[in-house]
Amino acid sequence: MVGSRAYGPYHHFSDRKGSLPRAGAERHPRAAHSGPRLPARPPADHALHELAALSRAQFDAPDEGEILRLAMDHMAAAGPYRAEAGYLEVAGDLVPSPGNRQPHASAVNRRVRELAGQDGIVTVAGRPWGRALGLRGPGALHGYLVVTSRSRPTRIEQSLLAMLVRHTAAALSVASAHRRRREDALEARRLREERTALQHKLISVRAELGYERAVHALMADVAASGGGEEAVTRALHGLTGLPALVEDRFGRLRSWTGPGRPVPYPEPDPVRQEDMLHAAAKEAGPVRIRDRLLTLVRPHGEILGVLALVDTRDEADEHTVLALGHAATSLALELTHLRNLAEVELRLHRELADDLLAGTDEPSAYARSEAVGHDLHGSHYIVVVRWSDRTADDSFAQTVGRAAAAVGMRSLLARRSDHVALITSDRPHARALYEALARESGTRAGTIGVSAPCDSVDDIPQHYLEAQRALDVRRRSRERYGTSFFDELGLYRILGPGSGQRELETFVQEWLGQLIDYDLRHHATMVETLSRYFDCGGNYDETADSLTIHRSTLRYRLQRIRNISGHDLTNVEDRLNLQVATRVWKIVLGGPG
Repeated sequence: MVGSRAYGPYHHFSDRKGSLPRAGAERHPRAAHSGPRLPARPPADHALHELAALSRAQFDAPDEGEILRLAMDHMAAAGPYRAEAGYLEVAGDLVPSPGNRQPHASAVNRRVRELAGQDGIVTVAGRPWGRALGLRGPGALHGYLVVTSRSRPTRIEQSLLAMLVRHTAAALSVASAHRRRREDALEARRLREERTALQHKLISVRAELGYERAVHALMADVAASGGGEEAVTRALHGLTGLPALVEDRFGRLRSWTGPGRPVPYPEPDPVRQEDMLHAAAKEAGPVRIRDRLLTLVRPHGEILGVLALVDTRDEADEHTVLALGHAATSLALELTHLRNLAEVELRLHRELADDLLAGTDEPSAYARSEAVGHDLHGSHYIVVVRWSDRTADDSFAQTVGRAAAAVGMRSLLARRSDHVALITSDRPHARALYEALARESGTRAGTIGVSAPCDSVDDIPQHYLEAQRALDVRRRSRERYGTSFFDELGLYRILGPGSGQRELETFVQEWLGQLIDYDLRHHATMVETLSRYFDCGGNYDETADSLTIHRSTLRYRLQRIRNISGHDLTNVEDRLNLQVATRVWKIVLGGPG
């Protein structure tokens, strides 16, 4: 039975009477007259005064049980009401008040539970009007008040009752918040005591079985739990009492347990990070660097991360060092597992990238790209990366992948014998990827080639050749390190293998397109003039004679050519590209038209 349950954290409802006077009919003497007698009701202003006093008393009450008792004892302050029952919500159940009226307790209990958190009508013998009213706070139901009356309340009396219910609910919300705060404080104290007990227990275990065996068993349990890096730092912090943290090999924070975490966490200095890794790698176990006691996580020689304790007071002893070593072993297992998962995903990406670069059918390519989470629809660019002092192995491929992700490139990656290729949906910035790779690798001795935009899966192999040509041209130029774009190579675009009619037309359009359009619109001969100028070796007189125009007219036309095309005839590179473009225009493409 619900009525027999204890109140949990509320213990009991107080049986003492409140300091408020009980409201009732005695305050309003009945007038002597011959007509039927009506129950006396308090004036609205007096009722408001009493309700205000009741509200103050409720907010000063020590617990929720006393708040509910005050509301039930002073229900008549709102009108001709009687409190039949009160309930408090405790752990998802409604616990009845000890002050509930017993004659109808079973029926009222059943009705209140049927309402399932809603307000509703309650029937009590001899009381024509009855309601169960929920005591609701922000996002929570604190309980119920069951109220009856011998007559239907007036609108003012209903408003006063609603005010009493709201004030009671508000007082319950405040009391509940205070209780939760006290419980949180008790829980924090319990946790501190539990940690102290755990430390004492570990000391006892060390005395009986040996501290090392106990720590090893604890870390084995952590590794088996699958809790990841946070489980390791949490256990290490519990063992040592010192803040524990995990960083990746580049100094970026992955997990921190304990006080004092910097917010935001400082950005790592690549040079200082490498120096720290080299210094730690020379030692067989944990080393102290400034205020940290740290050890490298390197299960197979390759550094996967750093596990450290923040020991500002130099409190670490041999037990702390032992715990740190076992925690590093447990963390190595976790990071190796994550590494294996990442390698499987990377292999699927690389297999797709390899097939795209070699050539594959579109339906299969689109289906596989969706499976690995890469959208192949839309334009793509092929990016080829080669670093002079780095072998194109898995380590370098991962470096390229990280650098590409750092500059926001969504890409598929493939590895070749001397370079790494990316298939990316975004045109790389002229310097962002190169600078990111220079930081990651620690040297600027690298070259990047970028293809023209590719709009079809079938064209990816051809654009892969473009990216390689852009890389080769850059490596053979005077400034061999940096990024080159195929669509900015000029003459070199048509000098490599695989060039065809389309490349010739694109080259001519790039260098002579504006002049050709001008000639068509104005029926002029600017391209022919430029072609004849180059045929005559740049000799003004010979060019003017061949065109049957005056020397000053030729000068005017050449100046117009500079203005229209935007190319400078005095620039060696522009002059060479323009001359080749006019030859291709006239000889290969057939000149005008």
